[in-house]
Amino acid sequence: MRVVITGNHAVSYGAKLARAEVIAAYPITPQTEVVERLSEMVANNVLKAKFIKVESEHSAMAACLGASAVGARAFTATSSQGLVLMHEMLHWASGARLPVVMANINRAMAPPWSVWSDQNDSLSQRDTGWLQFYCEDNQEIFDTTIQAYKICEKVSLPGMVILDAFILSHTSEVVDIPEQDLVDKFLPRYNPKYKLDVEDPHTFGGLVKPDLYYEFRYKIQQAMEEAKEVIKEVDDEFGKAFGRSYGLVERYNCDGADTILIASGSIASTAREAVDILRNEGKDIGLAKIRVFRPFPKEEIRELAKGRKAIGVIDRNISFGNEGIFFSEIKSSLYSEPKRPLIHGFIAGLGGRDVIISDIKDMAKTLISKEPKDINWVGLK
Repeated sequence: MRVVITGNHAVSYGAKLARAEVIAAYPITPQTEVVERLSEMVANNVLKAKFIKVESEHSAMAACLGASAVGARAFTATSSQGLVLMHEMLHWASGARLPVVMANINRAMAPPWSVWSDQNDSLSQRDTGWLQFYCEDNQEIFDTTIQAYKICEKVSLPGMVILDAFILSHTSEVVDIPEQDLVDKFLPRYNPKYKLDVEDPHTFGGLVKPDLYYEFRYKIQQAMEEAKEVIKEVDDEFGKAFGRSYGLVERYNCDGADTILIASGSIASTAREAVDILRNEGKDIGLAKIRVFRPFPKEEIRELAKGRKAIGVIDRNISFGNEGIFFSEIKSSLYSEPKRPLIHGFIAGLGGRDVIISDIKDMAKTLISKEPKDINWVGLK
């Protein structure tokens, strides 16, 4: 079935077809439509789930953790200030190895108040132990929501499906939605080995001494490393079942390109158009889209960089006092490479500022013909 829906509703339908069993909901712009549509599905008996209305985002995540701990498939959604209010519970989710899936609609952090998009809300949570998927369009949002459950349940870690506020959340596109039985075949019922069960009691989250705590953290890192292969396997399986796959890093017109732009989220769509124009103008330039930020795809980035002269990283975020966050991670990945290309960062689109084709062409021209800086601010007024 092909329908025209917003990015928010693509999340809702993804959670529905994944058969989420517990949905914890607290409204915040621009996320509210996600849980509103799910509430309608539950009220109309289209989705058999427990819909919990809570008093804060912190409570929403706490409800999801409780549900996941007893073996239910849990879902919530949030944005911006709501995500950072969850911060304590995000650490709890990964530490308890609970495969909660959450949609975060990227919204700029206040003050000044903004309801528009940048990535600092989700990237502020990069060290909490959550898988992070950055989506380019509404079809990818829907597909990634379903994939995330299978991936997270295989590695016992929580996952965040991330999309740009308004640019995707409130924009309607055609989305292919498969039949429920096909999704059920791809995504079987969640049945964890360990769960809260009065018939089979265990202790979860108890106090441990330093020697054991260290091992718990090591195991989370192991699971993150394992997740790289699991993401590839699940994505490949999804591609065979539904005809669409994405990988960790997607290349576009990279063959033979001396210069590569790297983007994430919806900016990647605009960058594709810019790259096509530049290629027609005779410029040897390609594009790579990072879909998975945690676990970070170091090996794919190193392979991408081989034989390139320059790489430009477009960040819709900034780590104040340093530089763009994707830029930092990419530089770190390539630090030990003996013949690494020149790498430069571009800050663009903060607070939802438009990033248009001419902006990206200017970034490419800066890389090719000028002396870029470590941080190049695009479109400052």
